[in-house]
Amino acid sequence: MRSLIDPEVSSEPRAGGAPAQAIAIAGFRQIYSTSRVEARLDELVPGANEALKDTYERMLKSGGERFCVKPGSMPDFDALEDELPNFSEVLDDLRRQLALCLETADPIELTPLLLLGEPGIGKTHFARRLSQLLGTGYGFVSMSALTAGWILSGASSQWKNARAGKVFETLVNGDYANPVMVVDEIDKAATDGAYDPLGALYGLLEPGTAAEFVDEFAEIPLDCSEIVWVATANEASRIPEPILNRMNVYRIPAPDRQGAARIALNLYREIRESHEWGAAFPAQPGEEVVERLARCAPREMRRLLVGAFGNAKLAGRDAIETEDLGFARTARRARIGF
Repeated sequence: MRSLIDPEVSSEPRAGGAPAQAIAIAGFRQIYSTSRVEARLDELVPGANEALKDTYERMLKSGGERFCVKPGSMPDFDALEDELPNFSEVLDDLRRQLALCLETADPIELTPLLLLGEPGIGKTHFARRLSQLLGTGYGFVSMSALTAGWILSGASSQWKNARAGKVFETLVNGDYANPVMVVDEIDKAATDGAYDPLGALYGLLEPGTAAEFVDEFAEIPLDCSEIVWVATANEASRIPEPILNRMNVYRIPAPDRQGAARIALNLYREIRESHEWGAAFPAQPGEEVVERLARCAPREMRRLLVGAFGNAKLAGRDAIETEDLGFARTARRARIGF
């Protein structure tokens, strides 16, 4: 990895909506060899898979190096803990791991995370916010409705409609060698008996083997050893033991009533401040609105708040009232208890 340390460099907001923040560019890392790509391209026979040819040409155009970045100082995990107070145990561990590398040229080294907990308590949102705080890219794959074993590792170009996997696309199409890669609902990965959707993870979660990961479509070794892995699940019982052994496992509790109220306030402010129309509403909602929202899971809070802003506007009011939350329509929905 070539070193290029500059704590003053700042990242601009990107299409994914990550906020600008000061980062330290720790260097450039070669994630694949362009000479190998050129050799593979030259070997293609007339009439070969056009998608594969396009992939090789795209790899040559973008080059084999990617930024390997890390924060210039400890990320604002306090703000994230205020936003998601039920993730305090995870954040404490992340602080300890990052403290070891922040004052040196060492890259980020984070043990893969597995976040276990009820649906809707913020696991996927936490992973996205982590990528923003670290200043890296973000890749996402949901395992809940997938049966293809190649979704992570790609399918052979000999197959019809074959394509590269999510890991390959995240690294090759992105700017970073160390993105946060989220495997969502890993416990729901289905199999058709011929392919193991999680098979690629056995090697990808080990830095030694991840450094020479080969996507079956492109057949070019990729250095995936810097990827920050975050998996989410409701239960661990359906996850293979070898994968569990490669990850730090955290059971994320539902927030208590006080924590849920903090989440509701933060969601209100986030929605209000991210829209021009939000200026017409007060800086924070009334206590009764917060109390009602605190009975819900964070995912439901967001949906209810967006609808409540609209209901208040239609009623000609500049503040949300409890009636705007639409609890009559959602009363029969299951909620997380506190």
